[in-house]
Amino acid sequence: MPLPPLTPYAHLRWDVVRRLLPPARSRVLEVGCGQGAVAVRLAGDHDYTGVELDGASLDVARRRLAEAGHEANLVHGPLESLLDGEPFDLVCAFEVLEHIDEDEKALAEWAARLRPGGVLLLSTPAWQSRFGPMDEAVGHYRRYDPDVMRARLTDAGLTDVGLRLYGMPLGYALEAVRNRIASGRPAMREDGSVADRTARSGRLFQPSTAVQGAMIGLGTLPFRLVQRAFPAAGTGLVAWGRAPLA
Repeated sequence: MPLPPLTPYAHLRWDVVRRLLPPARSRVLEVGCGQGAVAVRLAGDHDYTGVELDGASLDVARRRLAEAGHEANLVHGPLESLLDGEPFDLVCAFEVLEHIDEDEKALAEWAARLRPGGVLLLSTPAWQSRFGPMDEAVGHYRRYDPDVMRARLTDAGLTDVGLRLYGMPLGYALEAVRNRIASGRPAMREDGSVADRTARSGRLFQPSTAVQGAMIGLGTLPFRLVQRAFPAAGTGLVAWGRAPLA
């Protein structure tokens, strides 16, 4: 069965993220699993748990995981709703931290779910100077410069912190289009609270069919190859750090 389709931007991100995943059968927690496109990719090889605030998105994730035949533990609500006290080998959060006002508190909570030596892996939009209309429309509080992200992960008690930018050059074009759309639709930036805009952000621009997914995958392939040559440039940031062994 085909994997759930990814957006063009998510294809660029996944090309980086998939190379940083732990060995098979690791315990993995995804904070903000959305509609499950990444969840299906992780649950096939790992003991997967996903947490999601938006009920509509979580329903899609449940269906996709069931269709793929993957077992998974999905939780509707904030992270504290997850009562499983066993630590995880990997805690990941893709395009989530920028939606959280108290980001340092969130990072500490995520890091606390790791086993000693476990890895926190996340992605965010890069460069605060690029904060634009679409960031407002989807409920972002901020974007992250690499040095700021490094400091945040270090302050959360993580070691072996690593960073990589992605999205050169396609990310710039995608952001320009998104910002133009948001600029022309003031209601996108003004309707509802930040929480409301965050909840619907995971449903925006999402492809839904295998044909769409195949076309996007093929169309982004050259750009995925190109961005590998530019790890210090791009519009998106992938970052990771390790929980101390003792």
